[in-house]
Amino acid sequence: MSFQIISDGACDLPKSYVEENDIKLVPFYVSFGDEELHKEGSFITVEEFYTKMVENPTVFPKTSLPSVNDYIDSFIPFVKKNIPIICICIDLKISGSYNSARMAREHILDTYENAKIEVIDSTILTASQAVYVKEAVRMRDNGLSFNETYENLQRIKEFGRIHFTVGNVDYLKHGGRIGKLAGFAAGALGLKPLIELRYGDIYPAGVARSRKKSISQILAYTRKYFEESGENPDDFSFCVGYGYSKEEGEEFRKKLAKSLSEYSNVKEEDIDIIQIGATTGVHTGPYALGHGFIKKYDK
Repeated sequence: MSFQIISDGACDLPKSYVEENDIKLVPFYVSFGDEELHKEGSFITVEEFYTKMVENPTVFPKTSLPSVNDYIDSFIPFVKKNIPIICICIDLKISGSYNSARMAREHILDTYENAKIEVIDSTILTASQAVYVKEAVRMRDNGLSFNETYENLQRIKEFGRIHFTVGNVDYLKHGGRIGKLAGFAAGALGLKPLIELRYGDIYPAGVARSRKKSISQILAYTRKYFEESGENPDDFSFCVGYGYSKEEGEEFRKKLAKSLSEYSNVKEEDIDIIQIGATTGVHTGPYALGHGFIKKYDK
């Protein structure tokens, strides 16, 4: 193995993919109400998590980031085998997971001076982080070196985007993630927000009066991005993310593919689909829906 890929749980990659591609995940902690914090996935499935949210709309879950020791415990086995590590973390403006990983790296380097560990602030999360980690896997599998992979990951992350909508902004407000949406939240009774994550920050991308219209406007917003940036969608990897309803996620994937087919060669089977995990779901609520994309390293 040329190097080990590690990511925090915010990438929301399916367990099957993680195991098949030898990725090490460092989970966040999650709880409901006054419950004790548990590692995500250890006591409740993602499906059960969203069902609990839907059935208990007045109880807001919360998360806690991986600790420095969590990262040390994840890094050490590879360090002892002299295997270099690339660790990809959720957007630093969203969570301090990156800081925990960086502190773990410094701690290990005090003892293992020759250890090779690079920690990356992906500036993205969930669906975009998923395809970003997959690009790291693709580079490793294509024989790129540790340094080449790290440099390419740093280069392509500026192209990472998430375009999505939520049922309402209550969870964003409760989790303190409202940011630049504060003005919208003050007067958006009944409206559906369109939200973009870019360069590590959340921005309002419009409003719609219904779920159906918000989905249509997300697709139009993505098309506008490619038209204005001059980038070719064929050079990007796409991933749909859904919360509570897998059926809605699959339907959105079809609509995204149809929209992309009008101005690219991207097909439905080219688009990954994931269920948004608890780490992001506590802030977006059960009805988050959208997609993320990142530029392919070799384009």
